[in-house]
Amino acid sequence: MSSSILFVSSNDNKVREARRILSKFGINVLHYEGKIREIQENSLSKIASQKVLDAYEEARKRKLPRGAGIHTGPTGVIVEDDGLFIDSLGGFPGPYSSYAYDTIGNKGIMNLLQNSEHRDAKFVAIIAYYNTDEEVKLFESSIPGKISKEIEKGGWGYDPIFIPDGESKTYANVSDKDKFSHRAAALTKFSNWFLDKQKDNGQ
Repeated sequence: MSSSILFVSSNDNKVREARRILSKFGINVLHYEGKIREIQENSLSKIASQKVLDAYEEARKRKLPRGAGIHTGPTGVIVEDDGLFIDSLGGFPGPYSSYAYDTIGNKGIMNLLQNSEHRDAKFVAIIAYYNTDEEVKLFESSIPGKISKEIEKGGWGYDPIFIPDGESKTYANVSDKDKFSHRAAALTKFSNWFLDKQKDNGQ
């Protein structure tokens, strides 16, 4: 029997990726398109932890969707937070990646790295899970790579400029993004833990 989890996100691209990854583990993603307040912090973990608490409270208050077990079931809520950390920029944009993308975009990042040969970077994703029966659980994954010299076509967000280690193409054009994705890796960690938790609970 498949399980359900509520994914609170305003980003349809993240929802599609989550559904694709979690379906491989028999986990059904119920989506609540909520815009959750994001605290200003230098730590992705702190941002994700507060975000999932706020997301849980919002979902509980609105009583949507009931199938996710917000009220009586063991499933709970997940949110995702990620960041692109560029070495030569002191880790920028890091926890401010969403804001940086909305303001300067990929072109702005390329301008900051203009004429720079040192283009090492990493993508970090954190899946935060919460239900009232325990503390917030965090599942983190980091993928090393570098920033491309040109903005490739396709993908979304920073996909067109991030090349994972061992590849010559960006996330936007690799043959199987899930194989290299920081988000897929974090979701896989969560899924393994979540399924073990359900077995322990006799479900």
